[in-house]
Amino acid sequence: MTPEQQRRVRDLFEAALDRESAGGAERWVSLQAADDPPVRDEVLSLLAHHSRAGEFLSQPIVELAPDLLADDEPLAAGTVIGSYTIVREIGRGGMGRVYLASDARLGRTVALKALAPHLLRDAGQRERLRREARAAASLTHPGICTVYALEEVDGDLFIASEFVDGHTLRQDIASSRRPASADVVRTASELAAALAAAHAMGVVHRDLKPDNVMRTRDGRLKILDFGLARIEEPHAATAAVVTQPGVVVGTPAYMAPEQINGEVADSRADVFAFGVLLYEYACGVHPFDGSTPLAIVARVLESDARPLNARCPDLPGGVADVIGRCLRKSPTDRFGSAVEIVGALKTVDGDADPSPHATWWRTHQLAIVALGIASAIFGWQIKEWIETPVTVSIFLALGAAATIGGVLRGHLVFTEWFNRAHLTKERRRTTGAVRLLDLLTAALLFVDAAIVASVGALPAVFALSAALGIALASLVLEPATTTAAFGEEP
Repeated sequence: MTPEQQRRVRDLFEAALDRESAGGAERWVSLQAADDPPVRDEVLSLLAHHSRAGEFLSQPIVELAPDLLADDEPLAAGTVIGSYTIVREIGRGGMGRVYLASDARLGRTVALKALAPHLLRDAGQRERLRREARAAASLTHPGICTVYALEEVDGDLFIASEFVDGHTLRQDIASSRRPASADVVRTASELAAALAAAHAMGVVHRDLKPDNVMRTRDGRLKILDFGLARIEEPHAATAAVVTQPGVVVGTPAYMAPEQINGEVADSRADVFAFGVLLYEYACGVHPFDGSTPLAIVARVLESDARPLNARCPDLPGGVADVIGRCLRKSPTDRFGSAVEIVGALKTVDGDADPSPHATWWRTHQLAIVALGIASAIFGWQIKEWIETPVTVSIFLALGAAATIGGVLRGHLVFTEWFNRAHLTKERRRTTGAVRLLDLLTAALLFVDAAIVASVGALPAVFALSAALGIALASLVLEPATTTAAFGEEP
């Protein structure tokens, strides 16, 4: 078969995979390749193998091999394992079950992973698991879920780690809202920094995917499941792994080509998975999207991803280039490790092309600060006209609210100018307090308006208008300007 025919086989096979779920793929191939029987027969043969082999990748491992966990009965709530008391099961997989548990020694909640019995039957594998858990426990980075302890109880192994309260990046990707460019840059930088800390210690994750990255309630990222990662051994002829020979570890949609081919996965496999994850997070589409898991695997091996800038034109070009390099087929063409990704992202000006609406957002912030100061001054004037304990108290409260609100909004404007990658995090931290101060100021002005109405209608109207203006600006205008400037509400 000539190279041209091979390319045609590949193109027809990939196109047929997209049609397969709708039926009629074989008939379509027969029509498209009627002029070239060898090409037609080859594509039909590939489709036949695909229909049989695809089931392997489309089913969870615990369904394909139920015997792996058959002798692993779930622990009931209240079961005591050493110093840990089981609260409930929160997850399971081929490596075992994960429980929410309380640690009686230190009085904290942990995620307790009970390793599956089939991993513990071989003495060599048990020792390897111990070594890798110790290596994972040595990773001390705020972006990595902390491993607290490796416990051996009655011959069973348990890994106690930090319980992360939040949601996964998978949930972010599944939502209809796409992240702003600044959020993509921040997510890439935080994730790369955490992964770099592991690579610097010689620890490779091997299963980096959106499901294994959590965003905590305060917006920070945490990489999970380093407990069963592989330790790189550069001086060994062949690196030892936890799994048995011939078993591929990882999730097919996020595997590097060398992982799919059964080769040893080093830090460059994590780099590839990092690129897939960030591409999918940025635009909501997998870079090698296909109708079935096997179709994705075929495209990982044979096809190049569509350039990210074609899907996300607002993303800074430098960031798109970094992600694109991570997705290259050959490991030697990618970054050597996440440490290099961190360096590359530092040279990218993620804020070079801010939204033109950001000016309106700044103007809004400064206008509210000025309105707050004017409200405090007017409160002082009302206190001068009608000096009572109530008006004095209102003036003091207005002054305090104007000062605190002004400082917080000034902080946001400063962050937007000089540290824009962290603006989303700072807005989330301060939104509640700023809105509360705005509504408090509006309420105080309403009271002042009622009091000063006995002196004159004009001052009362001014106080009432200022109160309504501040309330509406906080509840209606600010969400609109924020959405226009940064792509999401505060």
